[in-house]
Amino acid sequence: MKKAMIFAAGLGTRLRPLTNDRPKAMVEINGRTLLEINIRKLVKFGFREIVVNVHHFADLVIDFLEQQDFGAEIIISDERGLLLETGGGLKKAAGFLQEGPFLLHNVDVISDLDLHLLFEAHQKNNALATLVTRQRKTSRYLLFDENNTLHGWTNVNEGVVRQRRPTENDLYFKAFSGIHIIEPEIFTLFRRKGKFSIIDTYLDCAKNHVIKNYDNDTGLWLDVGKPETLEKARLLLS
Repeated sequence: MKKAMIFAAGLGTRLRPLTNDRPKAMVEINGRTLLEINIRKLVKFGFREIVVNVHHFADLVIDFLEQQDFGAEIIISDERGLLLETGGGLKKAAGFLQEGPFLLHNVDVISDLDLHLLFEAHQKNNALATLVTRQRKTSRYLLFDENNTLHGWTNVNEGVVRQRRPTENDLYFKAFSGIHIIEPEIFTLFRRKGKFSIIDTYLDCAKNHVIKNYDNDTGLWLDVGKPETLEKARLLLS
């Protein structure tokens, strides 16, 4: 059975004042919440167990999910006590994601990515994780080699480079798209506790484990965690 986790616990600060009385996951595009849009996409691609983490206005998310029948088992990972970020949130949900590769998906990402093709690519990679990326302008990039293997991360605005896998060859920059497939082996490799980013874990693992890039430079992809792209999504999906 294909499993996935949707990161839905964030505070949604970029979407204020919309998130002053609701979580980011419950912001709507043309009458459907971001959470519903992404759950229905995952179900369309055959996911039947979906973990949703909650923190900000958690009760609204839980009540919404209890009133819906998406054709999949929805499991709540409760972070009301402490918002754990992506790495800590995944670690907390480990007990639900132990059998085979699983998908992680940010709730504020809307795309038309074919998840079947993504899974096929991951299986061919024989990788610990496969990260969906895009050629777009941002301040933070992942660094990959000519074999599409992760070597590091950079913040170009701050001039910071964190490289974990040594190489003398040139590396190319790609922006992370908030969609990834991971092998459950990763739960044996966590060294951090509490709240931390999954990117930190990828960098921890990159020296000794293969983490691959999956290019998604065509088709629809939107980060709707900010007002201008939320409005763009409303027009595109109307």
